[in-house]
Amino acid sequence: MILKFFRVALPLAFAMIFSSAHAAPAKVGDPAPDVTGTTETGASLDFATVYKQQPYTLVYFFPKADTAGCTAQGCSLRDAYEKLTKKGVAVIGVSHDDVAAQKAFKDKNHFPFTLIADPDNTVIKAFGVPTYPMSAMAKRQAYLIKDGKIVWADYSASTDRQAADVLKVIDAQGTE
Repeated sequence: MILKFFRVALPLAFAMIFSSAHAAPAKVGDPAPDVTGTTETGASLDFATVYKQQPYTLVYFFPKADTAGCTAQGCSLRDAYEKLTKKGVAVIGVSHDDVAAQKAFKDKNHFPFTLIADPDNTVIKAFGVPTYPMSAMAKRQAYLIKDGKIVWADYSASTDRQAADVLKVIDAQGTE
């Protein structure tokens, strides 16, 4: 009887521990989540307001500030920032890090765009971004928003090619 219990209970316990309890990731055609986040300065940022201010908004998710892949991803966007802004793109980076970590990451790498500190995963959950097992760190994803709708979703966002991928999508949008 006890052995039977453990045969059922242990797999269920492991499944609960190692799974992400999130909604499905946002997809192309979905309305962009209307959520408020906290910037690297500690200010509130209403995403819906940002969506209305520029033709496009890129919301990209990264696991951890000041790590190799996340730095490469941010630097890709920093280095192409002038091209992105000329195309009307507002850039917002989001991770589970706190305000101090996001500010230090932004300052160290001279990022010209906003970073969102999301230690309670409010923004991460709103977009349905999965997290790594046994942690609340977001998996790398990116969403391009136009007119309040998601027009492109990258569920395994590139690190050093993030900006090039976004610019390619925007250029293709102009030909449709």
